[in-house]
Amino acid sequence: MTHGKGRSLLMIPGPIEFEPAVLQALGEPTTSHVSAGFIETFGHVLEQMRDVWFSPSGQPFVVAGSGTLAMDMAGANLIEPGDHALVVITGVFGERFAQLLERYGAKVTAIRAPLGQAVETAEIETALSEASYKLMTLTHVDTSTGVRSDAQAFGKMGRKHGVLTVLDGVCSVAGEEIRQDEWGIDVVLTASQKAIGVPPGLALLVASPRAIDAFANRKAPVPNYYADWEKWLPVMAAYEKRTPSYFGTPPVNLISALAVSLDQIVDEGMEARFARHHRLGRAFQTGVDALGLRHVPSVERNRAVTLSAVYLPDSAESAALRSEMARSGIVIAGGLHPEIREKTIRIGHMGAVGPTDVLGTLAALERALLGLGCAMDPGAGTLAGQKALTQDMS
Repeated sequence: MTHGKGRSLLMIPGPIEFEPAVLQALGEPTTSHVSAGFIETFGHVLEQMRDVWFSPSGQPFVVAGSGTLAMDMAGANLIEPGDHALVVITGVFGERFAQLLERYGAKVTAIRAPLGQAVETAEIETALSEASYKLMTLTHVDTSTGVRSDAQAFGKMGRKHGVLTVLDGVCSVAGEEIRQDEWGIDVVLTASQKAIGVPPGLALLVASPRAIDAFANRKAPVPNYYADWEKWLPVMAAYEKRTPSYFGTPPVNLISALAVSLDQIVDEGMEARFARHHRLGRAFQTGVDALGLRHVPSVERNRAVTLSAVYLPDSAESAALRSEMARSGIVIAGGLHPEIREKTIRIGHMGAVGPTDVLGTLAALERALLGLGCAMDPGAGTLAGQKALTQDMS
């Protein structure tokens, strides 16, 4: 069922709602991947990524694929058989990184946080002090739990101990604050369909000079043909110099849409964008608190601002609640973490989202809970969210 505009509002943690100009770029006639116009567009995208990532020294990569491909590129190019890797896990996607690195021959040590918590910095520091690692990974915001970890401390520890750092920023880049060069993070990766604001299909990452040097000095060949940086580095360099190149055909329309979205992000200003995501995320979460619901992240400072993962009352089933919300024209996601899949819902509030979207989602959540017989004060969540937004304006 759709609302009055003939379509539902997509409030899942990706794909998200996209700006009309981004969608328009997708619908333009497809041009050659070596045409002068597209070469200019691709080169511009690579330059804009450095601004969004705060990484003037970094090497951007734009490759057709999902966020998992971006993870795969980091693992395939930086890990050789027998390398030791430390993986910090706060949910499903940290577990995925551990499995991925093992596939490339890494000897993985995992530090797992209790469900809904972040791994303490002191625990990571202790692990780095007790053993030698080539690589360390962290999921900045794990989409399965909504837990945000301290990426700045992560980068600092990596530099202190001489360990390459890979930040999974799939659910954080362009929403949560990240300053790659300043924080000393070697690889920051994401996917197009989250806060970057482009439909699914692009794996995006920026690698530091230190990461590129580590790749250049590896002894074993990269075992993944498609993900091999040796294939992609000349392509990225050529497009940035505004000359044609080819390894695999780039998704022309998606990259054109990415150019539009990155321009919008840079025009908004990164500081303003971080502040907007913080304001809207906290307003939504304040509304959730007022409804008496519990967040999966057990400590407020570890709640992401790009999405919320929320426990339902015992009397409410996830599928039934999502069906009720869909009747109001709001689409949210069910649980993802296997331990709490049926007990939780996940709501994205990133990218093009605005105050009206947040308040409308809170109102629909209230109606759905009331429709399922949950006891609460009608309007409490929406009022709390509105008050939070109003206070932030003052």
